[in-house]
Amino acid sequence: MKDINIKNDSGLLALALRLVVGWTYFSAFWRRVALENKLDPEGAGYIGEKFNAFLPNALGIKPIIQYLVENPDMLWINMVIFTIVEGIVGLLIMFGLFTRMMSIGVFGLAMGILLGSGWIGTTCLDEWQIGILGIATGFVLFLTGSGKYSLDNYLIKTNVSISKKKWFAWLGSGVIPIKDCIFPRVVLIGSIFILGMTLMTNQVFHGGVWGTLHNKSVKPKLEITEGKIENSTLSFDVFRAEGVDVYGSWVIAIELVDKNNKSVLKYAQEDLAQLNKKSIDNYYVAKIKPGKHSLIVPLGAKAKVHLESDSLSLLSKGSYTLKLTDISGAYWEHEIEIQ
Repeated sequence: MKDINIKNDSGLLALALRLVVGWTYFSAFWRRVALENKLDPEGAGYIGEKFNAFLPNALGIKPIIQYLVENPDMLWINMVIFTIVEGIVGLLIMFGLFTRMMSIGVFGLAMGILLGSGWIGTTCLDEWQIGILGIATGFVLFLTGSGKYSLDNYLIKTNVSISKKKWFAWLGSGVIPIKDCIFPRVVLIGSIFILGMTLMTNQVFHGGVWGTLHNKSVKPKLEITEGKIENSTLSFDVFRAEGVDVYGSWVIAIELVDKNNKSVLKYAQEDLAQLNKKSIDNYYVAKIKPGKHSLIVPLGAKAKVHLESDSLSLLSKGSYTLKLTDISGAYWEHEIEIQ
């Protein structure tokens, strides 16, 4: 570090990158803990509900997300740990302390964002861009370490004992202990891997490389399953699989029609707004619930809905169609057979 030309100090040249990406992660901690309490499971804006929104189209880590949102206590513990890790990684990256170890943290956090929520983004593929750029940034900061304006550099310049340890160059900063003949290949292989991850996720999530572009965050999509009619009760599972993550789908009508398209049961907008909460059994932390003017279905929420009517017990055997209508005019149907 003492002999290097200051203009060729790669760690110094990456200063702006280090400060910005550091604040990006530290600010997540700051928002959830200092500015608002987003770690309160009963509070508005609970981070666990945001995490639940990742579930429908997560890549590779969907079983982990599903397990957590089905177990609220474990989810809360993991959200607290995740928030603390983001705070530590962001702060130490900004100060340039143990930079290379923290860059691995940046890489890992960004990978989690990419795989979990890379499909979300109504305008500019927001979450995908955040994730993939975070991965690239983590890789670059691992290669460069921190330069002149960093605590790593201070430890090296003042000959603090830990800076003389062999492991410090791997976890902190300084000349990275990779042979010159191998180093270009490490950079090339790592860069190609990240480019491959970029192209693969861009295609999977958005069709951004070839074929038809798609954005699963624009329009709501409900999946209806497990529909059945027993005695005087109609029950079914409904899962919000697509749409904008910051607000729900507003279901304004639930209707059951026979094969002649004649309505045999209908819950209108007012009925759904007044629906008894006991009629809804939610599976996850994001909850389907009656709102002021409709039934609200947040992204990633899934519930079993029970609707009762004496007329259902009088229905004859045959095929019936369950129809859910969104306030936008979109609707979804599900066939139910009475044997």
